[in-house]
Amino acid sequence: MTAILGISAYYHDSAAALVIDGEIVAAAQEERFTRIKHDFSFPKNAIDYCLAQAGITPAQIDFVGFYDKPFLKFERLLETYLSYAPAGFRSFMQAMPLWMKQKLHLPREMRKSLGGEYRKKFIFPEHHESHAASAFFPSPFEEAAILTFDGVGEWATTSYGTGRGNRIELTHELRFPHSLGLLYSAFTYFTGFKVNSGEYKLMGLAPYGEPKYADLIMEKLIDIKPDGSFRMNMEYFNYCQGLTMTGPKFDALFGGPARKSESKLTQREMDIAASIQFVTEEVMLRAAHHVHEQTGMKNLCMAGGVALNCVGNGRILREGPFERLWIQPAAGDAGGALGVALLTWYQLLDNPRTATEPDMQGASLLGPAFGDAEIKTFLEAQGAKYHHFADEDALCDRVADLIASEKVIGWLQGRMEFGPRALGCRSILGDPRSRAMQSVMNLKIKFRESFRPFAPSVLRDHVHECFEMRKDEDSPYMLLVAPVKEERQIKLTDEQKKLEGIDLLKVHRSDIPAITHVDYSARVQTVDKHRHGRYYKLIEAFRQKTGCPLLINTSFNVRGEPIVCSPEHAYRCFMATNMDVLVLENYVLLKEEQPDAAAHEIDDYLAQFSLD
Repeated sequence: MTAILGISAYYHDSAAALVIDGEIVAAAQEERFTRIKHDFSFPKNAIDYCLAQAGITPAQIDFVGFYDKPFLKFERLLETYLSYAPAGFRSFMQAMPLWMKQKLHLPREMRKSLGGEYRKKFIFPEHHESHAASAFFPSPFEEAAILTFDGVGEWATTSYGTGRGNRIELTHELRFPHSLGLLYSAFTYFTGFKVNSGEYKLMGLAPYGEPKYADLIMEKLIDIKPDGSFRMNMEYFNYCQGLTMTGPKFDALFGGPARKSESKLTQREMDIAASIQFVTEEVMLRAAHHVHEQTGMKNLCMAGGVALNCVGNGRILREGPFERLWIQPAAGDAGGALGVALLTWYQLLDNPRTATEPDMQGASLLGPAFGDAEIKTFLEAQGAKYHHFADEDALCDRVADLIASEKVIGWLQGRMEFGPRALGCRSILGDPRSRAMQSVMNLKIKFRESFRPFAPSVLRDHVHECFEMRKDEDSPYMLLVAPVKEERQIKLTDEQKKLEGIDLLKVHRSDIPAITHVDYSARVQTVDKHRHGRYYKLIEAFRQKTGCPLLINTSFNVRGEPIVCSPEHAYRCFMATNMDVLVLENYVLLKEEQPDAAAHEIDDYLAQFSLD
């Protein structure tokens, strides 16, 4: 047995992953255990979970890999601060204590976290190598082009190369400070959202605006070459030396300062979002075409934070030159933990690799699971009222009825997902046919802005009936956006076409309005019986009752919190929101039956998005 532990930490979304003899045994983000969103501390809890899942001790680990090279990253920080000195002094003083205390002493920190039992060597690949390994090695391809985009690793911000058999090779890269990820994050900051977590909001806001500033961005901020490479005009940005992403010249370019967090959204922010999304997609598409020309490959693998831009991914698949696309579900830094473990097994140890369909990621269900006895003990300790179902079909039939009656369901089943998406194991579910459901789930359950779209989980053998996708096309990780089928769309009247901003939400655009975004798109997850088991049965039961082969699927959390991990987290979220039903494995809880159940009001910030 060869056990390899991969670790990512200290930047964004710390995580651990365990690979034994080439099999991905476990992987999880630290935030799910600590309940601190995007927790970047050393992933002690995630490591403990991975070892417990495998039933091994730290002494039985053969290799430990960290997802990047800390000394090379430190070199980049020092060079950058020196280049801008003395302007970056405040930022420098904030960054240095963590580096001096922990980041420059990683072997010590890792040995300490493993209880002093691990006495072997550590492996430190480059950041984008870890991304590339996480993209290619679990993929179903024997060979593929590899493209990675993110904020920044050590120096690289974008890279490409190839994967063949058990080896990857990155041949080209773009370097800091020229970064598509940091460009997108700068606009995330400017529109008033939180960097490293608000990028999803910016992407969701884009269809409410027009790309009025796209030409201005490409004229003043970024020079994009035909091959997708680019240079940024750093006079407008502040992230190299300051504590903000943008500077005064950026404010002047867009007619005023950055929007304050949680203040009213205006048409300016919507148009800015549409513009940077347009520019980002342009870079992604040009890069994909260039990589295809240079590699001659028919398949493409992607990772890095920008690979979570599912609108851009969808365009690469539909308009790009590649036949097939596979994206690491944990495409951000968390996936680097898995990447370094797989890189060690295949490339450094030279073990053979045979690609398998649909992939080697196991539906990305790599986190903890909880048994019936454990759940029952917890529920009884809470004094909760529940219904137990010994028969799976009866459970799915009952929950499908509840969804069809427009109840909002918290759904915890099996192993937790690895990555930022809930894929049917830690999900909040609803009826996509409901005209009110998007606003209800956003405002009263998730406590978040109602402009944010919801994704559909659709039976894979029916995906072509609902979306502009090929029959049985695979999208199990919710990383591709596709248009809703034209025959299901409801065309706008002349009056409706005049609407702007949040008023666009008032218009229903299809017969599945709750998952149809204002541009007639949807972020699609396909569900099949082999990988998704009970979740497939639930959607099939709903289809049998309603004729509709899909559900709303959003992550089981509220704004500002990580996705739930345990029954305790799920129950707490259920009781703290206006959720109607909680399903914990075989136990069904109805809110109306719970002692001390109370209605919860939305705050003033969210009230601006109410359509009542």
